[in-house]
Amino acid sequence: MKLFRGTFLDTPDDPFAGGALRSEEDGGVLVDDGGTITARGAFSALAPAHPDIEVVDLRGGLVLPGFVDTHVHYPQLRCIGALGMPLLDWLEGCALPEEARLADPAYAGELARAFVGALAHAGTTTALVFGAHYLDATEMLFAEADRVGLRITSGLVVSDRELRADLLTTPTRAYDESLILAKRWHGVRRSRYAVIPRFSLSCTPELLDACAALLTDLPGSMFTSHVNENPAEVARVRQLDPEASSYVDSYARHGLLGPEAILAHDVHPTADELSVLAAAGSAIAHCPTSNLTLGSGLFPLRAHLDAGVRVALGSDVGAGTGLCLFKEGLQAFFVQQALGADGVRLTPAHLLHLATTAGAAALGLSSTIGSFTEGKQYDALWLRPEADSPLDILLRTAASPDDALAKAFAHGTSTDVAQVWVAGEVVG
Repeated sequence: MKLFRGTFLDTPDDPFAGGALRSEEDGGVLVDDGGTITARGAFSALAPAHPDIEVVDLRGGLVLPGFVDTHVHYPQLRCIGALGMPLLDWLEGCALPEEARLADPAYAGELARAFVGALAHAGTTTALVFGAHYLDATEMLFAEADRVGLRITSGLVVSDRELRADLLTTPTRAYDESLILAKRWHGVRRSRYAVIPRFSLSCTPELLDACAALLTDLPGSMFTSHVNENPAEVARVRQLDPEASSYVDSYARHGLLGPEAILAHDVHPTADELSVLAAAGSAIAHCPTSNLTLGSGLFPLRAHLDAGVRVALGSDVGAGTGLCLFKEGLQAFFVQQALGADGVRLTPAHLLHLATTAGAAALGLSSTIGSFTEGKQYDALWLRPEADSPLDILLRTAASPDDALAKAFAHGTSTDVAQVWVAGEVVG
C-alpha cells in the first residue's frame, strides 16, 4: 500500500448539476496493492494510522484525476499543425494519405509507440481511440497501450465508400477482422473494443448493419463515430443517405445509438437530433481545437445540456492541435465566451469535470475512474511545473484551489505533467 500526499482536486459531483470542486490542500490518498483508493482525507489524519506505509510526496503543484480523452485518432499524430483547410479538404489532402501509410507494419509500430507515449506524457490515462484502417496496425496500438498500462478503448476503423481505395473494406471483412481484434483484446486487462465506422458518409447501409451486428455480438463494447462536424459533410451525408432523416438518424436507423455510443463533434445539430441522442443516452465528444482549426464552428454546449445530452472532451488529434486536455479545456472555455449569451459560463470545476468525470461516465467507467473517491482506481497526474517557471509562480501565488485550477487550464501543457499513474502504477 502507498499513501500519496499532495494537493488533490477533483469533481466527484457534476458541476453542471450543482456539484462543486473538491479540494484537499495537504491531502492524503491511500491506495492498496491493486491500485484501489481505500481512504482519502487530510494527510495529518491518515498518516498516524499508517506509520510504516510508503509515502509518495507530491507536494508542490496539483494532483488531478487522470485525463479521459473521448476522441483521438492514433494514425493522425503526425498531422498536427496542418492548418487552413476545411474538414473534407483536410481529410483528402492530409489525414487520409497519412492513414494509408499504416499499411506498412514498421511505420505503424513506430507510430503506435510515439502515440501511446505522447498520451501518457499529456496526463491522459484513458482514451477512446480511432484505430487504423488496417488490422495489424490496430493490433500494434492495443499491444503498445497494454505494455505501457493505459486504459484504451479502440478498434478497427471501417469504411466502404467515398475514401481512397486502399482504405476501403467490405461489410464481411470489416466484421471478421474486427472480431479477430476483439477476441484478442476486448476485456483483456485495461483494453476494450470499440466498433468504429469512420462516419456514415464513408459507410454503406450494409456496412453499418455489420457494425450493429458486431456491437451486439461483443457485450461491453463501445460504439464511436463522427456526426455533424462540418456543413459540407452534413450535406454530403444527406445526399448519400436520403432515407435517413438526419445525420444522427443515419446511425440510429441501424440500431447504433445507445449509452455505449460516443459521437464526435456535433457542432451543427438539429433539435430533433438532440432529442434522439438524449433518449438514447449517447454522449458527444466536444473537440474545440479541432473545430476551430478546421473552421467547423462553435459548439452549442447550452443546446446539448438543455436537451440532456452528455458531453465530454476529446483532443481529436490530428485536426486538434495537441493531446493535452488542458488545452482543450481552455479552448472549450473560449468557445463558450465567444458565443456570448448563447454560451455557457464555464468555471474551472466545469473544465476539470469535462476532462475527467464526464469522460469516465461517457465510457461507462464512472465506478472505476474519474475522481479520487474511495473504491475507485488511483488514476492520476501530477502537475508540477519547473521551479520558478511562469506556471509554477502562478500556482504558488494562487488565491484558492479554484484559482490554481484556473491557472492550470490557462497555462498548463504536457511539459508540466511530472508523473502519471494508472491503478497506482507509474506509466509513461
